[in-house]
Amino acid sequence: MENGPAQTQEQLVRVTAKAAELEGTLTIPAGARGVVLFAHGSGSSRHSPRNRYVAKMLREGSLGTLLIDLLTPQEEREDLSTARLRFDIGLLAARLIGATDWLATNPATADLNIGYFGASTGAGAALAAAAERPENVGAVVSRGGRPDLAMPVLARVQAPTLLIVGGHDYPVIEMNQEALAHLQTEKRLEIVPRATHLFEEDGALEQVAVLAREWFIQHLAINER
Repeated sequence: MENGPAQTQEQLVRVTAKAAELEGTLTIPAGARGVVLFAHGSGSSRHSPRNRYVAKMLREGSLGTLLIDLLTPQEEREDLSTARLRFDIGLLAARLIGATDWLATNPATADLNIGYFGASTGAGAALAAAAERPENVGAVVSRGGRPDLAMPVLARVQAPTLLIVGGHDYPVIEMNQEALAHLQTEKRLEIVPRATHLFEEDGALEQVAVLAREWFIQHLAINER
């Protein structure tokens, strides 16, 4: 349980998606204005310090978070040796859709608008899932993402999409620029100066978190609608 001025509910949850039972951490601040589902990137998990930091910043903006592992422990072990499943965008998107449907029916989140925060290959999965659930997904943010992996469906994405890339992450900048051109929804590309792929430079990840929080509050906050 987090400490703070407002009571926050945190719980370990199990979500059945695409015949797999996935573990996640659901945290809902009092008076939540939306909930953000995290899609982790290559070789990462819900315990990633970077994603946990971003999630904490989102909760400070009264946004709930669901950090979930899209692969089972057995699949994660396989992926560590083959790196195959992290690029299986269809599988990851299907798991995200399952988690989205769970959020839409879970009593603690059923009344909240849903957003996706995708990192690396997880961003491709997030956009692919958003294309399949336009009525459920209200906003997408990509951090150092590979939206190009969802290129065939980008034109069907309706959720407002923010792409954030490090200024020194040159190949990924080009991939995001190409993806931006294919998106037909409200969209923006933000380049964080001097940041590399993992945003490890001083203040870089904080900039990502602030940009993401502003985007989600703008597009998910139910109290302002």
